[in-house]
Amino acid sequence: QVQLVESGGGLVQPGGSLRLSCAASGSRINIYTMGWYRQAPGKQRELVASITPGGFTTNYAESVKGRFTLSRDNAKNTVYLQMNSLKAEDTAVYYCNGRAYSAVYWGQGTQVTVSS
Repeated sequence: QVQLVESGGGLVQPGGSLRLSCAASGSRINIYTMGWYRQAPGKQRELVASITPGGFTTNYAESVKGRFTLSRDNAKNTVYLQMNSLKAEDTAVYYCNGRAYSAVYWGQGTQVTVSS
């Protein structure tokens, strides 16, 4: 079992930055593909970004390319999402996700609100 705990969400003005963290416990995440998803009110949950176990390959949603950067520190069992140039449409609950083989784990989510 893997427990994922997100942190770093909050209220930020348009154009601002936030850094989300996802700390894992219960198991090492070095075999897991890790990702961040988000869900805005009234919308389906969508993939924001994902990173392979070794950290060599990342994938981003078109809407965040060039603004968000996903990274991982397997030694610290933590994944980070650096979000720059935030827009109102980035407002959502952001969820950390880890998956390996048939196992899928989710965090409880952290709210990101972009508003002036």
